[in-house]
Amino acid sequence: MLEAIDLTKTYGNHTALNQLNLTIAKGEIFALLGQNGAGKTTTINCFLGFIKPTSGKALINGESAATSPVLSKKLLAYIPETVMLYPNLTGLQNLKFFSSLAGFKYSKEELIQFLEKAGLQNNAHQKETKGYSKGMRQKVGIAIALAKKAKALLLDEPTSGLDPKAANEFSKILTELAAQDTSILMATHDIFRAKEIAHRIGILNAGNLVSQVDTSSLSAQELEELYLQTV
Repeated sequence: MLEAIDLTKTYGNHTALNQLNLTIAKGEIFALLGQNGAGKTTTINCFLGFIKPTSGKALINGESAATSPVLSKKLLAYIPETVMLYPNLTGLQNLKFFSSLAGFKYSKEELIQFLEKAGLQNNAHQKETKGYSKGMRQKVGIAIALAKKAKALLLDEPTSGLDPKAANEFSKILTELAAQDTSILMATHDIFRAKEIAHRIGILNAGNLVSQVDTSSLSAQELEELYLQTV
């Protein structure tokens, strides 16, 4: 579903991403670990088409994010570290608006079902999002992805700033989405959360993918030691 082929991005003499090769299958959760500036967000931005790679390709279901941006974006949903919603609209109204931008029209009952599936409590559906916590905003982001029928989900530091309960709830939702064949690429600093929910983990250092492991092959402590050795 997601594939990077020799994906490279340079800014002058600085190489933000160096010949990244990566594949993420249908229903797979792949976590990218690395320090700030390692290339995690650059990778996600290349898949989103927000930035054009210097060379190489970012493919979504075989479509290039750079040369087929409209087609590839139809397959994607993006949840940044802070989900931006219209503060004076309710969660339900935000979902209706953003799903309509993607060309979908749903009844109120259908929209509520998406919010419920994303884990947003019922008493928040009709409340303005300016009063939402970060976790609640992320759940609206998940609901938008569901309404958009996204085949792949891109996440940038999704659990940053969440309390343990909210982070656990969010992780469960991601696991459920993967079980329904959604492909997930997650950039994170959270080693232990990545170990808990990802099928595979890649470690970036200065734009280079220096390690790639199956999470079932090592413990959380071993993953932490590998991370510290490689960065």
